[in-house]
Amino acid sequence: MATYEICELFGYTKQAFYKRKSNARLIKYNPDIIRSLVLNIRKQLPRTGGKKLYIMLQEDFIKHNISIGRDVFLDFLKTEYLQVPKVRRYYKTTNSRHWMKRYPNLINNIPLNRPEQVWVADITYLRTKEKTYYLHLLTDACSKKIVGYQLADNLMSSTTIKALQMALVNRTTHHQLIHHSDRGLQYCSREYTELLRQNNILISMTEESDPYENAVAERVNGILKEEFGLHEAFKNYHDLKKQVNQAIKLYNNLRIHMSINMTTPNLAHQQKSIELKQWKKINRNRINSVPI
Repeated sequence: MATYEICELFGYTKQAFYKRKSNARLIKYNPDIIRSLVLNIRKQLPRTGGKKLYIMLQEDFIKHNISIGRDVFLDFLKTEYLQVPKVRRYYKTTNSRHWMKRYPNLINNIPLNRPEQVWVADITYLRTKEKTYYLHLLTDACSKKIVGYQLADNLMSSTTIKALQMALVNRTTHHQLIHHSDRGLQYCSREYTELLRQNNILISMTEESDPYENAVAERVNGILKEEFGLHEAFKNYHDLKKQVNQAIKLYNNLRIHMSINMTTPNLAHQQKSIELKQWKKINRNRINSVPI
């Protein structure tokens, strides 16, 4: 019986038969090579997910003559127990019960389309075996680049100012910039707000206890902890600081983001404009478009 007759018998076209046959040949791969390539990336970026790994390994696949689709690759990771489990942690670092002036949310409905349009600020806790430390962070909301940071054993505004000063030194444009944060006393302090005004930076703050109002900053905190090992309890301050510096360097230079078209924060920050990918999040019976 001819091939086309067999195809007709089962309700398929001849073209579909040969396409499936061709695809069956293309998905052949050497699992040892792929496993080695994945583990090589995971040495520096231990919690990189499957979709990003697939993008990052394209040149290696060509080099090793590997033809594999994304879904097959994700199935391979699952079979080899190479998927990354999700972990949720929460620790409160914001004290918004104070007498100082609070500011309205200026970024609620504005589209993000360029670097140095909005900086988002937040503080997250880190640990050593002796005590708790705090990482004061400033991130560019559009490029996702960490532009300023300071590690200290306190939540004082003077420490937060040092992170802002680093970001100001590294600033590359003079476009209108908005500084967005929660209503913590560090960001409401006279010294901090005065430094923002001196540099012609508009002040924006969250108005509710909704985490989506400062989603980018919250997301960066989670990435540093879960993907770069900062959730661990380090031996001492020296080890912690070394890991923080290395984590931020790898984050800015190697870690790709879906929201910025699978590029790194450093590369995205060099662009004049960025078209962000958006995800719709359902929160308290309303939908917010949040860049991740």
